Amino acid sequence: MSKNYTKGDVIEAKIEKIVPRGLGLAYAEKLTVFVPLAAAGDVVQIKIRDLKKRIAFADIVEIQKPGPKRIAAPCPYYGVCGGCDFQHLSYDAQLEAKSGIIRDCLHRIGKIEYDGDIPVIASPQQFEYRSRARWHVDREKQKIGYFARDSHDVIDISVCPILTPGMQSTLENLRSNMDWRMLWSETSEIEAVSGEDGSISTYSRELPEPAAEISVELAGETYAYTAETFFQANRFLVEQLIATAVGGASGGTAFDLYCGVGLFALPLARHFKKVIGVEENSTAIGFGQKNAKKAGLQNLDLLNKSVEYFLANNKTKQIDFCLIDPPRSGTAKSVIPRLAELRPQHISYVSCEPSILARDLRLLLDSGYKINSITAIDLFPQTHHVETVIHLSI
Repeated sequence: MSKNYTKGDVIEAKIEKIVPRGLGLAYAEKLTVFVPLAAAGDVVQIKIRDLKKRIAFADIVEIQKPGPKRIAAPCPYYGVCGGCDFQHLSYDAQLEAKSGIIRDCLHRIGKIEYDGDIPVIASPQQFEYRSRARWHVDREKQKIGYFARDSHDVIDISVCPILTPGMQSTLENLRSNMDWRMLWSETSEIEAVSGEDGSISTYSRELPEPAAEISVELAGETYAYTAETFFQANRFLVEQLIATAVGGASGGTAFDLYCGVGLFALPLARHFKKVIGVEENSTAIGFGQKNAKKAGLQNLDLLNKSVEYFLANNKTKQIDFCLIDPPRSGTAKSVIPRLAELRPQHISYVSCEPSILARDLRLLLDSGYKINSITAIDLFPQTHHVETVIHLSI
């Protein structure tokens, strides 16, 4: 007789592999189960939390036999904090899982069978690498830290092992010197970022101090920005990200879509006659223009427009290269079809969300593009997140 499952049931299962969202995949009788904080090869007792037809989400009750690459997580908040979800995996297992997550999304979402390798560039720092963070603040309980897993309860974090020493000190200073009376919301957020010289920029809509400007030198360029703008958090890999995304590309005209403060636009302007960068965030594009001016790049035009609007009204006939680096939420619906219509000879797609990447790649492949290479970059050790760079051509 087939098993009928209900929420709260405890069953035994073996974790087969890690899949998108960093979940362990297991099977029971006529049931596919997704398990957070699991390792491939684990034999576990799991409790069903959510159930819909033959799909279940379950939590580990007991690890009866750990998988061969399970390790002890070093963070005392691990499993409770909603930040890291891969600390229980050896680093080689993390990299293997991320390559598999990308391939899974390509196959399942994009219906793309990619036979080539998907190398993952490892981070030289597996801890103390994060120079940017978003901290949540609970005014009533006077807590500052991260949300608990699957909730909006703030965990008061005293030490975070993935933060750089400068960011760790900033967290400690904020907690010690916070004037809780200045906050008007029960919960709020603070963005923080540190520079190489130890300078710190913090930003919150609820605090009166403006975000301080900091700068960093990378790949021969100088970038100024603040905590109010986006910049990659893992400084140890940014130069490799630039090199992988830009490569040896050169030519007449290049686009940099979602260009932010000019991370890719500045190096592109060294190799193309004309570069157009597009960014909707006015603060970010202001820093991008400042960075371009300081670099003396007169062939770089940075526009404060939405990518959707820019592409819809673009009159450039020949586009040799287009780099697109959308936010985690992805592109607007019209962006990829319109980009395909414009027929850039070479597209470099930089993505921090493999599921969105797979969706957009399907559209580009259907429009006649082919994949030349896929490279993953581990900008986010100890988490399931991964940066992917895909080069395509007509």
